[in-house]
Amino acid sequence: MTPFPDDLSHWVWQHRYRWQPPGGGAPEADLEATWRRVAAAVARAEPKDRGRWEERFGELLAGFRFLPGGRIVANAGTGRAATLLNCFVMGRIPDTLPGICRSLEESALTLQQGGGIGLDFSTLRPSGAAASASGTIASGPVSFMHVWNSMCATLLATGSRRGAMMATLRCDHPDVLEFIAAKADPDALHFFNLSVSVSDEFLRAVRDDGEWPLLFPLMPGEQADSSRCPVRRWPGFAEPVPCRVQRTLRAREIWERLLTMNHDSAEPGVQFVDTVNAGNNLYWREYLTATNPCGEVPLPPHGACNLGSINLARFVRGPFTARARLDLDAVGEVARVAVRFLDDVLEVTGFPLAAQAQEVRACRRIGLGITGLGDALAMLGLRYDTSDARGVAGEAMQRICLCAYEASSALAAEKGAFPVFDADRYLEAALVSTLPAEIRCAIRDGGIRNSHLTAVAPAGTISLLAGNVSSGIEPMFAFDGQRRVLDAAGLPVCFEVTNDAVRRWRTAHAGQPLPAAFVTATDIDPLAQLQMQAVIQPWVDGAIAKTITVPGDFPRGRYADLFDTAHRLGLKGCTTYRPGTVRGQVLSVGRARTEVPAVHVERCCSLG
Repeated sequence: MTPFPDDLSHWVWQHRYRWQPPGGGAPEADLEATWRRVAAAVARAEPKDRGRWEERFGELLAGFRFLPGGRIVANAGTGRAATLLNCFVMGRIPDTLPGICRSLEESALTLQQGGGIGLDFSTLRPSGAAASASGTIASGPVSFMHVWNSMCATLLATGSRRGAMMATLRCDHPDVLEFIAAKADPDALHFFNLSVSVSDEFLRAVRDDGEWPLLFPLMPGEQADSSRCPVRRWPGFAEPVPCRVQRTLRAREIWERLLTMNHDSAEPGVQFVDTVNAGNNLYWREYLTATNPCGEVPLPPHGACNLGSINLARFVRGPFTARARLDLDAVGEVARVAVRFLDDVLEVTGFPLAAQAQEVRACRRIGLGITGLGDALAMLGLRYDTSDARGVAGEAMQRICLCAYEASSALAAEKGAFPVFDADRYLEAALVSTLPAEIRCAIRDGGIRNSHLTAVAPAGTISLLAGNVSSGIEPMFAFDGQRRVLDAAGLPVCFEVTNDAVRRWRTAHAGQPLPAAFVTATDIDPLAQLQMQAVIQPWVDGAIAKTITVPGDFPRGRYADLFDTAHRLGLKGCTTYRPGTVRGQVLSVGRARTEVPAVHVERCCSLG
């Protein structure tokens, strides 16, 4: 019997993850061979009992119960010069032409090895500023984003995997309005997602209808005037620095322009930078200003995300019956093994840059999350937008989080804590301080192997591999549709697809209508989607990739309420999707062919 639930699942395995040695060697015979390759490659990190862990990892992967990040499945054990880590945040972009060119080269090398990248362009001086060394005028961050975009497009010509990049800019950078409007042109910056880094101070100025200074650190040789040069914490500087105010605008003018662009094109999203840093387990060591391309992992310069998702749909017992339940004990056991698996990935992966290897192994971040939530809830007979559904989701993420911290503390006793671990400071971190006493005691006594343990990725392609389960924490987008993917030549291939839970219901209940628990994203009030994020976020030390899907006729006037609610609920950012606004669509739904955005191509997920 084939392990593939549909033709697209088989195609994704064959064209994305099936290994065929170069020079005409025999390709992997079946999916089980792929899982054996991955399990054996990752288990090589084990200094003892390697055969036992290879077997355990194989069991972990079987049946689509645990879905590692796509780079792990594609590259582990192949010998390719390719990283196993999906995404990176690049180092600080120096505000000099040689420095910018070095950063561009490092970005190209990282993209070439399969890693998506995030960049904070706030370090580049605004357009119109004098470049004293050359006597020229600076063109500003957005102009250099186009250079990065062209580089990414050039690399795309070498393969079918799309390059993915995230650009971030501070809300007080003088070019913030240009950044907000950067993707108003539908042909611009196809390979970038955009996020404005928004501070609590800015949001207070919006509420108070206050003035907002746009500023930039003083150039070398400029003298600070305390009355005109406020001090700000700025990326690339260890301490706050004096900044020159370029001009002042009403905060609401900036905010309203951002909301209008988000309504019209789903770009840019928002990163609540103070919330991000307040929730950072390494708050004493890092100030985070950038994320990976889909926003679920805020990272320091040269940091990387090492991701995997537990497929909740595979842990529903007695689906579609009155006795249906989510097997949390089994979920917890998978979480424990998955922590070891992801930690071992850090030992066997290569890195495009030496600085990335140094940073990643100093902290040993991993991001264990979930996928298939929408399907699991339907199989349990729960509408996504109900309090009962939120209760199940929150309990599942809590179990994963607690089991992950337990497993990582046990790993530290066996293999050592992450190198920059500081027990006193770590135990004061926001999430860590809420852990049960026995876990905190274990961390104090023996350390913890990984600085961060949880993040919820979009899990787009791997969820297709698992039979088109709902991705990440998203609700089902559609019951049936047509999905477009790219072949090795970069040409589109279309498949008729059905959501996995829908297919399972129809197989077991031929001819019967779908129960009321089956709902799609456009059936769910946007505020209810934010509430789902909010019950999961307390158990996520990274962030959550989630798109707030709104109806096509959703009024522009309600956007402020969406973003304000996201901030008030403690989410780490917010992005929306309104049908008809996003480029790069890959899924058509029903006869009307309503289009769905392409994950990793255009902005379709956010921090949360």
